[in-house]
Amino acid sequence: MNAVLEECGCAPQPEDAIVAMVGDGAAMLVARAFEVARCPQPQDALERFLRIYDSRLLRFTRPYEGIPALLEALARRGVLAVLTNKPIAATRRILDGLDLAPYFGDRVLGGDGPHPRKPDPGGLLQLAEAASVPLSETMMVGDSAVDFETARRAGARACLARYGFGYHEVALGDLRHSDLLIERPLDLLFFL
Repeated sequence: MNAVLEECGCAPQPEDAIVAMVGDGAAMLVARAFEVARCPQPQDALERFLRIYDSRLLRFTRPYEGIPALLEALARRGVLAVLTNKPIAATRRILDGLDLAPYFGDRVLGGDGPHPRKPDPGGLLQLAEAASVPLSETMMVGDSAVDFETARRAGARACLARYGFGYHEVALGDLRHSDLLIERPLDLLFFL
């Protein structure tokens, strides 16, 4: 995001400020960053961001500690899928680049797919149906209010990952007894 700001003649923002803006899609991130920088947003700002983002997808991207081991254990117990608001091409490149794609196969839906973006439940409903998994046995693991709302709208359980970007947006009082709250990826194994 800072590369786009600088490219447009705007002051870069502190990394923690940019991180706090993540979670509602690229367009919202771009708008927030230009607003915070008090700089006019050019019409092509989103396109610039996506171009730069695409060229740097795997430069610093790493799975959270414990994710490969968690996916290995979960894959033996059930069907795994990815539902993201990221574009599908970028999502697949990230999964491939991190050697995580085999856990999901073709069960990956992006924000530019056939369904509206999260929190619309359509993607989650499709993934559960395609896997022949009843919603009562489906869990949406995510780190944001959008993920939490997606699970609610679909009628699935929610697992809030507090190690992610957007967990602070979810009121913990909104969690149901069937929902989970985890501090680290491998914590999920203790609850399932």
